[in-house]
Amino acid sequence: MRVLILGSGVLGVTSAYYLVKKGFEVTVIDRQPAPAMETSFANAGQISPGYAAPWAAPGIPHKAMKWIFQRHSPLSIRPDWSLWQLQWAMKLLLNCNASSYNVNKERMVRLAEYSRDCLRTLRADTGIAYEARTQGTLQVFRTQRQLDAAAKDIAILRRCGVAFEMLDRDGCAQAEPALAQVKHKLMGGLRLPGDETGDCQLFTTQLAEEAQKLGVKFRQNVTINRLLTADCKKNGKLIGVEIATEAGLETLRADQYVVALGSYSRKLMQSLGINIPVYPVKGYSLTVPVLNASASPISTIMDETYKVAITRFDHRIRVGGMAELSGFDLSLNPRRRKTLEMITNDLFPNAGDLPNATLWTGLRPMTPDGTPIIGRVCNSELNNNQHDNVWLNTGHGTLGWTMACGSGQLLADLVAHQQSAIKSDDLDFSRYNSGLLNRLAVKFAA
Repeated sequence: MRVLILGSGVLGVTSAYYLVKKGFEVTVIDRQPAPAMETSFANAGQISPGYAAPWAAPGIPHKAMKWIFQRHSPLSIRPDWSLWQLQWAMKLLLNCNASSYNVNKERMVRLAEYSRDCLRTLRADTGIAYEARTQGTLQVFRTQRQLDAAAKDIAILRRCGVAFEMLDRDGCAQAEPALAQVKHKLMGGLRLPGDETGDCQLFTTQLAEEAQKLGVKFRQNVTINRLLTADCKKNGKLIGVEIATEAGLETLRADQYVVALGSYSRKLMQSLGINIPVYPVKGYSLTVPVLNASASPISTIMDETYKVAITRFDHRIRVGGMAELSGFDLSLNPRRRKTLEMITNDLFPNAGDLPNATLWTGLRPMTPDGTPIIGRVCNSELNNNQHDNVWLNTGHGTLGWTMACGSGQLLADLVAHQQSAIKSDDLDFSRYNSGLLNRLAVKFAA
């Protein structure tokens, strides 16, 4: 059976790897010249299942109002003048309650824990190297209020069986020795010893090479022109994808189609009359050459105040975070660089060569409830569509790297009609098939 995957980021490549392992004939297409050239290129680098949590949480609307007026704010909202931005924000606000938060976090932790296990197996099977570290993740709290607020997440970690350690400031310095000189700035921390780190772009590139050895074909530098459906109807069965290459137009056909285009998945699916609730949330990262290894982190530190992660690679430090709601704008804001430099200097002074650091930005595909969309799209009753050969693997937000291997394995199980290792029926598109806002979104997308 032939499978065509749209997108060669970390989700597309992991999907290809697990599908070819099940015996499918797999082709991957992408507009970039190589895999992992967009959102997967320079993310924060952490694989943090225990910190998998939705942005939509109790108290977030109040915090957001304060954040947008701060100099080093973790959040920026700039109207893109689309109705969709407003609709998506309203859906996110509807999830900012304790009940929804608990449901969504449980889903995310379940998938993320499974994904880390899949990654460990994949690493053992392939010997793939991507500057991985397995020393865990430390979330540092600068205020007692932050420390107290961690209780609700700890309750979910206990329920999900995730190992954790609550540390005082001395414990934080023991876990991350370079923090000893700034421990007076901290109240404590939450450490997850099972978390890992690594260069997502390096991982994706090497996994693509492994997938090619198994028979996966990669078509880079091609643009998706349009989707072809039976009888040219939106609700007709997908029968091909028209692409534009240097040689002209070409039609690719398969038995099954996987959409793993990140933030760009929604626009493509709209051409089929399907409105998936994915919005591009812009994030930044700074890649800093290491100058002083002893003054640098040994793994990942997450700063709860600024919502920034600082991750150690072999000879680099990756500092990533912040969120801008501004549509598909990919311009680099120098103010974000100053914020990332400030946080790096504040926690790890003299660790890296900040003047020669590289600033990068990418668009994270975010759903209003934080949970990705994995599965067949034909569950949509609102659209009454017949696209039973179209699958989604998108909407992972800031956790694409954390959830990639589990999402790819889960998708491959579903396409192969095999029993998945984890509960998955609450991860597909069907959870968005009710509610007034969803009906309005479909109506305006039609």
